[in-house]
Amino acid sequence: MLYDAADDPASLSPAELREAYEAQIRTVVDSVGVEAAAADADVDEEQVAAVADGPAPDMRVEDAAALLALSEEYPDQEAIVLELRDHLLLGMTTGVLDVDTIASNVDLGLSGQEIQQALEGRNAMTLEQLAAIHGYIAERNDR
Repeated sequence: MLYDAADDPASLSPAELREAYEAQIRTVVDSVGVEAAAADADVDEEQVAAVADGPAPDMRVEDAAALLALSEEYPDQEAIVLELRDHLLLGMTTGVLDVDTIASNVDLGLSGQEIQQALEGRNAMTLEQLAAIHGYIAERNDR
């Protein structure tokens, strides 16, 4: 469910972690087809085709969750997103991290407030942003 796409996210670069998310999504899209996935998940077909063909760093987490939810292996979109947020926030608690620390240690050009808004779902988060934030939290907790 995105956060479990890689066994050891702390050992991966943000690009490698994002690729792991995309591979998880791609498996679902490949099983149902691009057109059907786009229609059933209500995700732009160009975005679905992009993730099916390779990198899609600008894909929103909500869209990725909608695509994953097409598989019987995963819960619905809302559950995926909520579980992901819980996982990230729990990781922040375990690592004694605040959003300003994350903002100063990831190369996203986002303020702590913008990261907080993304984590809370008030602003959209892309897979690229998720990978950087998730990777940093995991790395910090591995110390």
